[in-house]
Amino acid sequence: MRLSIGENIKRLRRERDITQEQLAEIFNVSCQTISRWETDACYPDVEMLPIIADFFETTVDKLMGVDEMLVKSKINKYLSDYKSSINNGDVYECIRIARDGVKEFPNNYELLNKLMEALFISGDSDGGLKEWKENMMKYDKEITEIGERIIRYCNDQNIKLEATIRLAFNHCEHNRRSEGKRIYETLPSWEHCREFNIYWALDKDEIRKHAEDQIEAGYEIISGGISKMTFIKGMSDDEYLRLYEKQKALDELIFDGPCVNDGYGITYDSCCVAERYARIGNAEKAIEYLKKAADSAILYDTSDGGEYESLLLGKRSWSRSDVETNDPRPLRIRLRDKWIKERDFSNIAKTEEFENIIKSLS
Repeated sequence: MRLSIGENIKRLRRERDITQEQLAEIFNVSCQTISRWETDACYPDVEMLPIIADFFETTVDKLMGVDEMLVKSKINKYLSDYKSSINNGDVYECIRIARDGVKEFPNNYELLNKLMEALFISGDSDGGLKEWKENMMKYDKEITEIGERIIRYCNDQNIKLEATIRLAFNHCEHNRRSEGKRIYETLPSWEHCREFNIYWALDKDEIRKHAEDQIEAGYEIISGGISKMTFIKGMSDDEYLRLYEKQKALDELIFDGPCVNDGYGITYDSCCVAERYARIGNAEKAIEYLKKAADSAILYDTSDGGEYESLLLGKRSWSRSDVETNDPRPLRIRLRDKWIKERDFSNIAKTEEFENIIKSLS
């Protein structure tokens, strides 16, 4: 447990506009002693703490930073419990935890942001909640109010940007696209982001890591763009499959082979590709990609994560805890009961290979 006596003495001294020399004279110690206190090179004697606290009109606990540490400990417990619940797909438990946290610490924007996130996820149409539409409507106003509050008052830029993006998305989900677009347009463009510009301030030994991070960010942008193109209305099966080949080529370039860190995405994409092959009558390819989706889902469910290495990305790791969902079901069950059932596999549904794949997901 780290005490913050020195930081607090320094802060309180400056608030009173007192020099180190003046404070040393008040407490009958040397100026060097005050300096050592403020840099945490040493602490004041125990008998000095009440005298110092009394002078600054505070308590010994607050002088030592005990209150602050207790608050941080409680907040971190809320955040830890929230993370465990969101990884397990228990979104209602996430809402309860976040509400309890915000009730105890109403001005903590990290907890407010988590509450906003949980409310939004509870209305996700791709999750496992039957009542997602009701949640989407029920929590719309609260999501908007929390988002606007964070944007207006939060000083943490990362939390503020995350809430801004989610607020804009929420407006779009409720067909308020003009409002969503207005909010999206307040975000900085990629040309002005940290990752794109910080290069000029880096030392030589920092450049490789920066380049790897920039390549990863670029990959996410291109991959995300390809994924968005697959939702273009009226896209032919042939065009869709050509896009998928482009994605495979990108993965092989970036990862020195197939993508290894996104079992969730591989499962969904492979299922979609299998449907397209089934619709154009290529049963062999449809079964091949459906089996790939099943294998990926099973591997995802039985692994907590792993590490990989490539020339462009260096050493990286991935974890299932990176995925946040409102669906507590294993991925293989979600594939079997949702993604496959939502797609057209009528051309292969009665084949032995298809039935064996479904059995493997049980």
